[in-house]
Amino acid sequence: MTTSSSYYPKEVVDPHHHFIDTVNNTFQTFLSQFAANVTCLPADYTRDVIEPLAKVGVKMIASVHVEAMPDCGVEEVKWVEQMKVAYVKAYVASANLTDDNIEVQLQELVGTTSKLRGIRWILDCVGKFENGNTATHVATTRHDGICLLKAPEFERGLALLEKYNLSFDLQCAPIQLVETAATLFGRYPSLKVCIDHMGKPRTVLGDDLLPCGSVNPNVVMDEAELKVWRAGMTAMAKLPNVHVKLSMLGYTLPGWMRTKQRQELLKSLVRETIELFGVNRCMVAWNWHVNSAVSDADNLSQVGPDALELLEKFCWFFEGYSDEDKDRLFAGTAKEFYRIG
Repeated sequence: MTTSSSYYPKEVVDPHHHFIDTVNNTFQTFLSQFAANVTCLPADYTRDVIEPLAKVGVKMIASVHVEAMPDCGVEEVKWVEQMKVAYVKAYVASANLTDDNIEVQLQELVGTTSKLRGIRWILDCVGKFENGNTATHVATTRHDGICLLKAPEFERGLALLEKYNLSFDLQCAPIQLVETAATLFGRYPSLKVCIDHMGKPRTVLGDDLLPCGSVNPNVVMDEAELKVWRAGMTAMAKLPNVHVKLSMLGYTLPGWMRTKQRQELLKSLVRETIELFGVNRCMVAWNWHVNSAVSDADNLSQVGPDALELLEKFCWFFEGYSDEDKDRLFAGTAKEFYRIG
């Protein structure tokens, strides 16, 4: 079976990637607890993403730098701005919307750069953090065991975003989409929202590898996990202001590059997501940082596609779509959502 495609987009926008330098940055002390001595800088992104795509005639026309758990969102944006990265055309900055001084923070962020487009605060929480054994993200140790989506203070901060013409990148677990997010964001129909990483259904085939080290042969997906994910994504798709990023696919299916069966199953989930939201509300993202495995699976697998392989897999996933629809998925939706001229 060939899983590549004769179609390549002429141009792409990457609406989700991170720069990191826990060696030198004083505003990344929280991140450095989990990613010590890690660097991922513009030269790395150019080498790993932009240049491989350019070799097959695909031009990266813009990217969106997304926050990476900084101690201070303003300092992170200033750091990237100081590097004068030509392809970074927009920012999604960090801000804890429950903070008492959140409006002051938003004003300072807006004043830092004209390229600020949105805010993210990682919210994946299904209980206390258990070293990555559940859907609770390490970022939520900043408020361990508390689902901020349910906090009145969070909604108070969320309500300010439209005033500053900012969107919200929503990263949470599927059960949070069902229990809280659909109702909460339904109260703000003019606020642009983008669900990160396809709504994050988790390890639907189980672990990539068995305890003995061999590849997990299971090809029966976890229908209980998918039932919750489908309920959440269906509810969110009914809100016309909500978009979704097709990214970090290895979190859903760790080690999906290893076998044809895994790739076929992942393809079905990607297409299901697009059918729910439509091509005008879906966007491909590379989520690039550190290396291919980390970018793809968030440490749930040691393998992942490189930038060109991911492009080729998406082209295969999109077989049967019109070139116009593919162009929306690879660039058009992201340009529109993040107001990239």
